[in-house]
Amino acid sequence: MDKIKRIGVMTSGGDSPGMNAAIRAVVRTCAYYETECIGIYHGYQGMIAGDFIELNARSVKGIINKGGTFLKSARSKEFMTKEGRQKAFDNLKAANIDALITIGGDGTFTGAIIFNREFNFPVIGIPGTIDNDIAGTSHTLGYDTALNTVVDAVDKIRDTASSHDRLFFIEVMGRDAGHIALNAGIGAGAEEILIPEENLGLERLLESLEKSKQSGKASSIVIVAEGDKSGKNVFELKDYIDKNLPEYDVRVSVLGHLQRGGSPSCFDRVLASRMGVAAVESLLEGKSNLMVGLISDEISLTPLENAIKGQSKINKELIRVSDIMSV
Repeated sequence: MDKIKRIGVMTSGGDSPGMNAAIRAVVRTCAYYETECIGIYHGYQGMIAGDFIELNARSVKGIINKGGTFLKSARSKEFMTKEGRQKAFDNLKAANIDALITIGGDGTFTGAIIFNREFNFPVIGIPGTIDNDIAGTSHTLGYDTALNTVVDAVDKIRDTASSHDRLFFIEVMGRDAGHIALNAGIGAGAEEILIPEENLGLERLLESLEKSKQSGKASSIVIVAEGDKSGKNVFELKDYIDKNLPEYDVRVSVLGHLQRGGSPSCFDRVLASRMGVAAVESLLEGKSNLMVGLISDEISLTPLENAIKGQSKINKELIRVSDIMSV
């Protein structure tokens, strides 16, 4: 614990609710252990620019309930170069920063692995991404909040769908993973859920919607993950149904970036606090190149490389539940 005296913390990639709560936890855990904490603005780009700020327990008051990240986030092409990473390392050493906590997703962790490998610089990752597409944790920061945001939006859209006997295709985030679509779809009572992991196919979708119509359903909700392979995009799905089921009045709603914003849920605030404490304590114990995760409601550590290479698994039981609920 004598070796690590100053810890840097940064957020990178897409923002997610709970990032501020995680920063707060890191800063206050550092204060608890009498370790200095340095905030790094704009992720890896800020590291290259030397855009640092000293943080203390009072610096992070009033942020646990705020979405986004007050340290800002950015993607850095310069950090992808050896020269850029050398600048970042030189700035960290000039600021006497001994270790780094990175909050983000796949790209953030990839950068941390390379940085650790090249400079033997201690790093610990905290998973912050609404897609929940990181292995080694059941929940990433922001995922629970995003689910609640999507369900709330779908509930509102259903009011309109029911009033006008419409079929709505609602696109949610999830380029490579269907966790948001599957869970929010079940929670909001969607008739169909389209995810990248299970290619439903256009004919099966058509058959399902025909069946729904025959069973007496006047309106329907179909949740579509943005990475679904049934069609090129959600608008192609609409055109296909317009052509083959003209009795449906079809609309499309793309929820987009509203899923990233908003005040984090209680679950995400507690998870961020637990992960922030574990990240600092892991560094002080001499651990490195690991990601803090949640497995069976227990904090766990996973090698960063496994978190990236490992593919988060979709819950097959939820797919079965969704099929049963859609009758």
